[in-house]
Amino acid sequence: MAKKLAAGDKAPDFELPDDSGGKLSLKGFAGKKLVLYFYPKDDTSGCTKEAIDFNGMKAAFAKAGATIVGVSPDSVASHTKFKTKHDLALTLVSDEPKAMLEAYGVWVEKSMYGRKYMGVERTTFLIDPKGNIAAVWNKVKVPGHAEAVLKAAQAI
Repeated sequence: MAKKLAAGDKAPDFELPDDSGGKLSLKGFAGKKLVLYFYPKDDTSGCTKEAIDFNGMKAAFAKAGATIVGVSPDSVASHTKFKTKHDLALTLVSDEPKAMLEAYGVWVEKSMYGRKYMGVERTTFLIDPKGNIAAVWNKVKVPGHAEAVLKAAQAI
């Protein structure tokens, strides 16, 4: 299992398919701020609320010079359906092999009703223009989260 990343660490590179049929990589954001939010599953209540919150603040993030990208192990097709259903303008990338999830330390053992399984721990990373992690939010609680991330993005 990958170590937990912290502020000051170099953000792990990635190249993954996005919901528009292209590829997205960390290198493509060189010189820009990037908000990477990792979430467990498209179209579940918490993940939908989080996506809608970030989507609603997309213009404010852009004004702060930050791009928002959502990452989950769901397929590109699932992301496209999710975006259409909820009228989302965010970019979503698919990490079905889970290599990026593991590199960022968010693919973890979880437990529900005594059953252990592997899944995504809801986590957000703010990456500065030099490719370093400026801030990390682990085990995210959705209410108020997008606002906290925006405040941090405005500060760097």
